[in-house]
Amino acid sequence: MTVSNLNTPRAASVRGYLQDLQARITSAIATLDGTEFLTDVWQKEPGEKLQGNGITKILEGGPVFERAGCGFSHVRGPSLPPSATQHRPELAGAPFEAMGVSLVFHPRNPYVPTVHMNVRMLAAKGRDGQEVCWFGGGMDLTPYYGFEEDAVHFHASCKAALAPHGSDKYPRFKTWCDEYFYLKHRSEQRGVGGIFFDDFSELGIEDSLAMMKSVGDSFLTSYLPIVARRQDMAYGERERAFQLYRRGRYVEFNLVWDRGTHFGLQSGGRTESILLSMPPLVSWSYQNVPEAGSPEADLYTKFLVRKEWV
Repeated sequence: MTVSNLNTPRAASVRGYLQDLQARITSAIATLDGTEFLTDVWQKEPGEKLQGNGITKILEGGPVFERAGCGFSHVRGPSLPPSATQHRPELAGAPFEAMGVSLVFHPRNPYVPTVHMNVRMLAAKGRDGQEVCWFGGGMDLTPYYGFEEDAVHFHASCKAALAPHGSDKYPRFKTWCDEYFYLKHRSEQRGVGGIFFDDFSELGIEDSLAMMKSVGDSFLTSYLPIVARRQDMAYGERERAFQLYRRGRYVEFNLVWDRGTHFGLQSGGRTESILLSMPPLVSWSYQNVPEAGSPEADLYTKFLVRKEWV
């Protein structure tokens, strides 16, 4: 059996939805920033480990966003990488098809939080010939200076997006997000969380897909009001230095712990697109401990903690 024989359920319609989602989000961000995205349409060359194509859109050096990357990809491979089968060992080595949209926006103003969102579908064919399809995704917020109203708004939007698909979904996926976006080597949350789900198919293909779409469609209303509140706040060298230092945590998580990054690199994905989540500037300093009672200290004690925001 070759990879091209996989018959992914509703592949064409899912692909169309994802490309439209990417276009809607990047159009809104370009309008807000006043800067156009660079569009890089790419194709995996014959003979490479993966086959497929994608569209990477990147905005750099804008007045609001220092770097904003939003990528669509649709790839097929001969063997699922280890990062995708740690919870499904029966699919180890199975051919697969995957498509998704992933974004990370790094703002220029330290008072505007970084945001990540991803929605994806993956299908594989096991040794018994049965096709398996599942969905994943979510979004999370990473502030440098915390504001309770921002965290509450973000979580309320996530909860509203999931409400039509079961009252259990937000509490489950909120906890999952807290547990996933955790820097174990630092014993520290990456941000104020949001929602995260993976290997999800329990509602059946149609309803699981509908839930994934709800998450994707809610992104702009979850994030843009926060940007509008914070983008014109005055800041100085102190706030900028702390922002660059905290961006280091983002880099550490993505390279050390993130399954999506590992999946892309292990499966032979397009490195330039996989690493579009990296911030343009970042710094590290030894034993950086903020002054007690400072806004920087508040980030650790009041926001980088697991709590119920809504």
